[in-house]
Amino acid sequence: MNSPIKVDMAVNETTEAELERLELLLMDPAVRLDRERVGKLLAEDFLEFGSSGRVWTREMTLEQLPTETYSPPMVDSLACRMLGEDVALVTYRAVRTNEAMGERTVTLRSSVWTRMLGVWKMRFHQGTRASK
Repeated sequence: MNSPIKVDMAVNETTEAELERLELLLMDPAVRLDRERVGKLLAEDFLEFGSSGRVWTREMTLEQLPTETYSPPMVDSLACRMLGEDVALVTYRAVRTNEAMGERTVTLRSSVWTRMLGVWKMRFHQGTRASK
């Protein structure tokens, strides 16, 4: 009888560091202005459920990003979990503070990344507003 193949689902430090780097890269205002760079990070079937309740496709995202005024949030509690051999879930809290308005917005974020031909691409992203 053949025993089932076991896959170690623990994320290794190299993978975790790479996925953190890629998440933060997508928050870099200079990268967000570059359609080609962002396009290389998003899978063809990318989908986002925004914290506003809006659904974004890859094409909508690539069209919108260069037109936005964007200030990167503070990121904390970033964690990475392997869902499969080439699929990872990244979760974190994004905190934005508007000093002028005296407002603080906290969003829980999650991204599903898939390794395709050795390259990680974001396949899904969701933002959910959280209590402060």
